[in-house]
Amino acid sequence: MSILTLLILLAAAATVVSLVSGISAMAQGGEVAHRNSAQWMVWRVVFQAVALLLMVLALLVH
Repeated sequence: MSILTLLILLAAAATVVSLVSGISAMAQGGEVAHRNSAQWMVWRVVFQAVALLLMVLALLVH
């Protein structure tokens, strides 16, 4: 397994973790939970972008 593959898997796992964390924060309700949920969803988008860029890089390298 190459380092690029490992980085892609880590970015995908981070995306899933942030998604689950955001959904669980949203389910709690309240203003603080809403802010936490919004922040987790921002991180989800960041992790998705990183994973996508790494996949494009992997395609260009191979």
